[in-house]
Amino acid sequence: MPREIITIQTGQCGNQVGAEFWKQLCMEHGISSDGMLEDFATTGNDRKDVFFYQADDDHYIPRSILVDLEPRVINNLMESPYGNLYNPENIYVSKDGSGAGNNWANGYSQGERICEDILDMLDREADNSDSLEGFNLLHSIAGGTGSGLGSFLLERLSDRYPKKLLQTYSVFPNNEDSSDVVVQPYNSLLTLKRLARNVDCVIVLDNAALTRIVADRLHIQKPDISHTNQLVSTVLSASTTTLRYPSYMNNDLASMISPLIPVPKCHFISTAYTPFTSADADTTKVVRKTTVLDVMRRLLQPKNKMVSTTPTKSSCYMSILNIIQGDVEPTEVHKSLLRIRERQIAKFIPWGPASIQVALTKKSPYIQSQHKVSGLMMANHTSIAGLFGRTLVQYDRLRKRNAFLDLYRREQMFSDSLDEFDDSRETVIDLINEYRACEGKDYLQGGTGSAGGSPAV
Repeated sequence: MPREIITIQTGQCGNQVGAEFWKQLCMEHGISSDGMLEDFATTGNDRKDVFFYQADDDHYIPRSILVDLEPRVINNLMESPYGNLYNPENIYVSKDGSGAGNNWANGYSQGERICEDILDMLDREADNSDSLEGFNLLHSIAGGTGSGLGSFLLERLSDRYPKKLLQTYSVFPNNEDSSDVVVQPYNSLLTLKRLARNVDCVIVLDNAALTRIVADRLHIQKPDISHTNQLVSTVLSASTTTLRYPSYMNNDLASMISPLIPVPKCHFISTAYTPFTSADADTTKVVRKTTVLDVMRRLLQPKNKMVSTTPTKSSCYMSILNIIQGDVEPTEVHKSLLRIRERQIAKFIPWGPASIQVALTKKSPYIQSQHKVSGLMMANHTSIAGLFGRTLVQYDRLRKRNAFLDLYRREQMFSDSLDEFDDSRETVIDLINEYRACEGKDYLQGGTGSAGGSPAV
């Protein structure tokens, strides 16, 4: 029996990434842009039911809720070739269409006003599932709708469906460049509190790393947002292949997530992918030959990781799951794991099992691939604390001068006090300290690890 997953797309980023994701899934399952199954795809042994259901006229509809506070992105989506794919009852666009103005507090308070409509959609989709396993939220943490409205939905979902898994694909802002959203550090910090407290698993996608990969690995001269969205959709589809093309292991979300998260607090997962492909890529510089060992070795290289962090000497992996796609012999995997262990390429926590888990899965028979083997690494690495540290430093700079706080005081949540900011800051510091403590040998005895109890910012 398939374990269904409902996808919630919020804000500009969530809906643009979601559009690419559903486009990719349709191609992989042989579903046309209007939801009809192609003639060549009638005999497949894939599980479409995890992410799609069939309407009365037999066309496939995504188990997806599209939410935005301004209409532009969803209108563009409805006018695209895939506009007829979605269930129009599952689309919510704010009536005044003014958006959240890149303000977390505005997005959150609008969530309080419109939550009944969105929860009705979610309840209907949940009741339409035979064996619902959980929810995926696609959003950005830097703007107003994805961060503020997304945070509100996470709180409500964890209360309303406490026994269902809640996973997010969260796009973190590029902290290395100046942003056109000046309150980005405030929005990010407030969202991080909800990601830390209300979510079972967060797949971290860092805009800085995505932009670097498009330029350095795909060799695209003028990268734009469509290229980074395509990378994110590649991660989304690869991370769900074991659910859609099931084998004897990792064929539901719980069995994938649980080995990756040895400590409930440390549930932020980074990803790497190889080999990258794109229609716009410079074909003279792409990877020509792929083997299991080659793919597994590349996945551990920093240049293929979709999070830009700088590991310290004490940084280490808490867990790794490699999803290898293609026609692969288990003996090749075993030899590759031995080689990686011999060369000590990956450093693991001193208090847990030091092993790379591997899930083998088929490639879609309906898409021609130029590579025999491709791989996605999902890893829990302690250096992710550096990403939270950068957000904290930027927040402290703004807060020290009380910059732009009037934008937040206009909303009821912040009209009396700014305690929510202080509480969020404490939550992020606790998270950083927990990751640092995991690096120490005495972690299970209550040790504070290499950080000595203070956040590494």
